[in-house]
Amino acid sequence: MLRGLTTVTFFAEDLDAARTWYTTFLGIEPYFVREGGYLEWRVGDYQHELGIVNARFAPRPHGREPGGAIVYWAVDDLEAVFARLLELGATEYEKPVERGPGYVTASVTDPFGNVLGIMLNQHYRDVLAASGNKASAG
Repeated sequence: MLRGLTTVTFFAEDLDAARTWYTTFLGIEPYFVREGGYLEWRVGDYQHELGIVNARFAPRPHGREPGGAIVYWAVDDLEAVFARLLELGATEYEKPVERGPGYVTASVTDPFGNVLGIMLNQHYRDVLAASGNKASAG
């Protein structure tokens, strides 16, 4: 039985640039650093992990073009986060699209070739509300 996401792993050939870019976007430093090889941040309400592997040591499984699975991170203001990502140098992969009432997705390609998805997700908000986390459930 799946219990939940633990770590989402991206790849970057320039780990220092990826550290700077993601630290700027997330507003926090990585909590785990293996110099020259791996970075990891704990993100969000449930401290899910976003890891970045030095692609020189572990090439991305899908080659150089963006592709593979898209993981969507819950956000409270999709338009603002999407604009911030573009402002930081990401490129549009898929513009914001309403998928149904309470569900909007968008995705970007980060400067390192990874696809980063963001989502307004009513189910996520309902889970937060049920857990008593009213501040972020809005």
